[in-house]
Amino acid sequence: MAQVFIQPSYGTPEARRYGATTLDHAVSFRAAGYAGLLDPADLERLDALHPDGRARFWGATAKHDRRMDTVATGDVVLLTGRKHVLAIGEVGHSFRAPAFARRLWAPEPGKCLWSNVYSLRGYWPARIPYEEIWALPGFTTGDNFMGLRFLDPAKSAAVLALTAAERRPG
Repeated sequence: MAQVFIQPSYGTPEARRYGATTLDHAVSFRAAGYAGLLDPADLERLDALHPDGRARFWGATAKHDRRMDTVATGDVVLLTGRKHVLAIGEVGHSFRAPAFARRLWAPEPGKCLWSNVYSLRGYWPARIPYEEIWALPGFTTGDNFMGLRFLDPAKSAAVLALTAAERRPG
């Protein structure tokens, strides 16, 4: 079963700016300025998963390195903000590349920099109110899902069942 994690992505102006760059539109990772910042093995994996040379990307800070090391192709991320799941992503390739992340998101000086990056081989806009997640077994009413959170297998299964219709192709 796919691992599911929840990640704030649309809540702050900065996150929305990052999302407009790498979630709302696919990035040409083969373009000048990007490919040279990738380890050859990561570039090879991205090419295999995204043969057109384009992918959507999101990331996480270095404090999440250990958990991000567990993210695998096919895992599912709920991208949140404004008290809703606003998109659902299926992970393509997860890797660590601070220079690539800096180039993708161009953070303001002194802002937290992401070092973990993951591509999305599936991306589905959604509008699922937190109340629908809270109603699932094991979730807490009023939880605003602050910060990156990995779900246990039971919660992951419940979320996958709830979001199955949104994740269908077409």
